Amino acid sequence: MAARTFEIEARALQGLAARQGDGFGQAVHAMLQGQGRVVVMGMGKSGHVGRKIAATLASTGTPAMFVHPAEASHGDLGMVMPGDVVLAISNSGESDELAAILPAIRRIGVTLVAMTGQPTSTLAEHADIVISSAVDEEACPLNLAPTASTTAQMALGDALAVALLDARGFRPEDFARSHPGGSLGRKLLMHVRDLMRSGSDVPRVAPSALMNELLREMTRKGLGFTAVVDADGRPAGIFTDGDLRRLIEKGADLLALSAAEVMHRSPRLVQASSLAVAAAEVMELHKVTSVLVVDEAGLLVGALNSNDLMRAKVI
Repeated sequence: MAARTFEIEARALQGLAARQGDGFGQAVHAMLQGQGRVVVMGMGKSGHVGRKIAATLASTGTPAMFVHPAEASHGDLGMVMPGDVVLAISNSGESDELAAILPAIRRIGVTLVAMTGQPTSTLAEHADIVISSAVDEEACPLNLAPTASTTAQMALGDALAVALLDARGFRPEDFARSHPGGSLGRKLLMHVRDLMRSGSDVPRVAPSALMNELLREMTRKGLGFTAVVDADGRPAGIFTDGDLRRLIEKGADLLALSAAEVMHRSPRLVQASSLAVAAAEVMELHKVTSVLVVDEAGLLVGALNSNDLMRAKVI
């Protein structure tokens, strides 16, 4: 029965393209040109599909919302405004709750798009545009429970969303703005300045600082390194825990050394305005765990390490 279900629903999806006339393109055009939102309606299983379609549209650049047809006849129709596009979903096209509000919807001054399996239904007759969601049979062995028909509706909703996002030139950055809590949102919206240590939390010493001062600064700030900064506030170098270990292994006279003598003179720098994921790429490329952050003038304004990026779930 499971294999039969997959076969029936696969055939239903494969048949959708051949069933689409001018209605699909007209619906996309109407949604692109609409001055308001796409208001999705549907009862029962079509309503559950409609909620998902509205959510997908909204997250891919097409403002959308779901309005329950039964609640619409008791006041929620006030959510629908002139200039909106109403996408009404019903396999039979004869849903009583939808049929009851169709005249009122027409009076509002919206474009009504019907997604239905019956092109001669009440819903189709009232609509400005019709999209066919017809299927040859349901996967239900009784041919009663909405199965293949709701799969077809879901696929048509995805097709509308994808066509619209492509037509709008929707980019990953746009997607991230509506998904700030997701991993993509963090990677595309979070900047170095949002995560970096700044002000007095940034370890820094002058090039003339002796080793004891340098070590105290590293210990106080707890980042495992310190920046060496010239008189103008620009990074001249960096000194890390690893550098200290290597000096000890060589038997160097630590107390006699200055920061200028032990620092790396080409520290890895990132702009405060850069994306945090770009800082992660710098760390990975150069096999380092910390970078110094500078402003547009090249002045040291912060510090960032891999732990900061991991806490923010950028990496």
